[in-house]
Amino acid sequence: MTLYQKFIANQQLRKTTVLLILIGLIYVARPMMNIILLTFIFTFLVTQLVRKIQTYIKIPSAAVVVPLYILIIFLVYLAVTIYVPQIAKQTIKLGESVYKFYQSPSFDANKFMQIISDYMKQFNLTEQLKNGVTTIVNYITGIGTMGVTIVLSFILSFFYTIELNQLSQFGQLFLKSTYGWFFQDIYYFAKKFVNTFGVVIEAQLFIAVVNTVLTTITLTIMKMPNVPSLAIMIFLLSMIPVAGVIISCVPLCIIAFSVGGIQFVAYILMMIVAIHTLETYVLNPRFMSSKTQLPIFFTFVILFAAERFLGTWGLIVGIPIFTFFLDILGVKTIGKQNQPTDIKVE
Repeated sequence: MTLYQKFIANQQLRKTTVLLILIGLIYVARPMMNIILLTFIFTFLVTQLVRKIQTYIKIPSAAVVVPLYILIIFLVYLAVTIYVPQIAKQTIKLGESVYKFYQSPSFDANKFMQIISDYMKQFNLTEQLKNGVTTIVNYITGIGTMGVTIVLSFILSFFYTIELNQLSQFGQLFLKSTYGWFFQDIYYFAKKFVNTFGVVIEAQLFIAVVNTVLTTITLTIMKMPNVPSLAIMIFLLSMIPVAGVIISCVPLCIIAFSVGGIQFVAYILMMIVAIHTLETYVLNPRFMSSKTQLPIFFTFVILFAAERFLGTWGLIVGIPIFTFFLDILGVKTIGKQNQPTDIKVE
């Protein structure tokens, strides 16, 4: 048996090598990470929907995908032409109202807020504010580039989902090729990651919707201003596991204080505690499942590390990536029961 044949026969060494190669390729492709992740997320969500519909009705993928994408384009058109301008105006008004409150005599007369203001002056907020404005300008100038990325990802996901069966048949050719063992190992890791990603992202998306609905209802009852803008902010932050609910507490408390003083801040804090309790003890165990539960300490450590290496995307995909490695290392089996099995190489 040659050294090459021994390498192929040693599945553990072979798979470790393939995994390292994949990590290296992903590292090299970092400049394209936005389009890769967006395409993957769009494709994953649409594919899951198509598969679920096909379990009840036997229809071609195109019969589901084409009307779905047309509906999405129509909804985006309505959002851009009608709702986005309204939300932008409400957001500007919200910022102006908060600014006017902190410039008002009632704020200057509040001893509690003066103590906080004097304390915060130690952090040289003027310089930090300049840096923050610079960051915001950079984000605004990058909106056009991000918009192009989203459109390209949307188009790529459309062509992938509309040809699900053809792509599956084409992929089988690689598994049976001369170097089939290499593509079989890639398929093994890909299926593992999709199963892991599916469990975490689907659950987190549902939890984000529940958090947003409950918070929006509470804010409406409290008669907070510009609820649609706040609802969008809460939904985006809720996509960050655990930490998102806590992060959203800061801007909500600032706005609540400008509207109703300490009493409204107390209401917001009680709402955050109630929603966080619901997420921790009801939603996470029910939808994340005990198989994907991580201690809160590990969750924060993973989020900090993922944000450091992957940027903003790390806050969203950090947990799925970590649970994927837990599955690969055999620490904890994650995802659906139909995990991929080893493929024998002749």
